[in-house]
Amino acid sequence: MRFTRRERRLAESGPYYKQRSWQMSAGFLGIVVVVGGIVSLLSGPGASADGTRAASSRGPLSGAPAAKDGRPKGCATDDSAGSARPKAAPKDVTWRTLGVARVPVSASAGPTLIQGPLWWCYAHTPTGAALAAHIIPSQMSGSHWRTVTEQQVVAGQGREMFEFQRATVANTDDQSGGAAVAAYVGYSVTSYSESAATVRLLLKSAQGYAATTISLRWSGGDWKVRPDDNGALHTPVSTVQSTNGFTLWGV
Repeated sequence: MRFTRRERRLAESGPYYKQRSWQMSAGFLGIVVVVGGIVSLLSGPGASADGTRAASSRGPLSGAPAAKDGRPKGCATDDSAGSARPKAAPKDVTWRTLGVARVPVSASAGPTLIQGPLWWCYAHTPTGAALAAHIIPSQMSGSHWRTVTEQQVVAGQGREMFEFQRATVANTDDQSGGAAVAAYVGYSVTSYSESAATVRLLLKSAQGYAATTISLRWSGGDWKVRPDDNGALHTPVSTVQSTNGFTLWGV
């Protein structure tokens, strides 16, 4: 489908849930949780929201001392690719269900460890950052979001804003009914250094392709999502007309 410049600009403005082509159900919320000043509108009177600030369990990424190699105890990955941008998806990728989303997992690039709600230990490479960008936000619709946030989101004003706003939204552990409304189909590592990475995710639904960008930081020996100061874990979802420039998963 072709859009005029004006139509494309109008389609991509505003929060994604108001965009006609991306009025997704809970399944898409499970892929990327949109936060901002509008989230309180999503839970009306009587909604089962997680408004209490329950203490999340502590774990390997919540300040525990790192091993000599800079990784938390028990974490080991293949970092031989260095900072080279991936030209193809890892050959060892498999797909697993995480809440309401299907996410890519690589035996070499991560996550190599799964402990309860924490899927962690990603390769210190662009591919490792890309996998973290897919998986960490996908965990934010479920009931364990506080634990994941504490250990896999960079601390600071952005995280505090995300926690405050996310607490107004009801948990969605699995309400997809087995029918995926959107799926990850590709990614692009748009910037990378040993301490930070920016990953653009390509999604596909019946309405076409869309993309959003995730920022990450290397912190505590693993990749963590770095939210904006307003609490958003990713940029606004926008429609895209081509898969050019993306590494496709082949699904």
